[in-house]
Amino acid sequence: MELFYAHSVEGNICLLDADESAHCVKVLRHRAGDPVDIIDGLGTLYHCRLVLDSSKGAEAEILEAEDNWGSHPYRLTIGCCPTKNNDRFEWFVEKATELGVDRIVPLIGDHSERKVYKTDRAARIALSATKQSLKARIPEIAEPVTVKDFLAQTPDQVGGDAPVMPGPDRASLRLIAYCFEDETHPRRSIVEALTEFGGRDVTVLIGPEGDFSKEEADKALAAGYIPVHLGLSRLRTETAAVTAVEAVYLNFIC
Repeated sequence: MELFYAHSVEGNICLLDADESAHCVKVLRHRAGDPVDIIDGLGTLYHCRLVLDSSKGAEAEILEAEDNWGSHPYRLTIGCCPTKNNDRFEWFVEKATELGVDRIVPLIGDHSERKVYKTDRAARIALSATKQSLKARIPEIAEPVTVKDFLAQTPDQVGGDAPVMPGPDRASLRLIAYCFEDETHPRRSIVEALTEFGGRDVTVLIGPEGDFSKEEADKALAAGYIPVHLGLSRLRTETAAVTAVEAVYLNFIC
């Protein structure tokens, strides 16, 4: 199944940008009258008929629409510190998109080796992976933010050193994966946390190569995050992030 992305939908017409148009018309040689399938990046798949086969700006008439096409029954935000090797973080973006993620937030931690991250290339990778994995919603690639600022934006912050434990009436679940042990707040496996606490709005934080600082971890606990581990192996940052995405995916899909 070939998918194209419409940068704009005007009335019953999908408009393709220059890149998508060139791929549709020059590479795949579609012509006016051909059926084409187009996503809007917001969750809708349009079954269309190509009406303008311009390689600089193709247009297609909408014949039928499918909402929430290729969607998943949860909302997942992954806050992950970009790796020193940018290719590794981009690999994570691609694989997370294939599995199912809604928002990726590049985090700058106290121990981060990469302090600056540009999101343009990651957004292009997410678009390509969305089409490849047959989804209609492109995950948001947020602008970088420090771990502490991200935690400060967490709603319903609580004081003290005890995490807010979700219950059956709590829709959200906040998890932080770090490597060090804390006797006061022992880490659970991510599988156990997902099973025990539930919640279809999940946020998982993954630290940099040097892990989260103790101060960052304490602030996360105060904001209601539950400390988790991802098994016995010591994982690279990007592997840990993909493992967390897969754990959520398998928890809800399988």
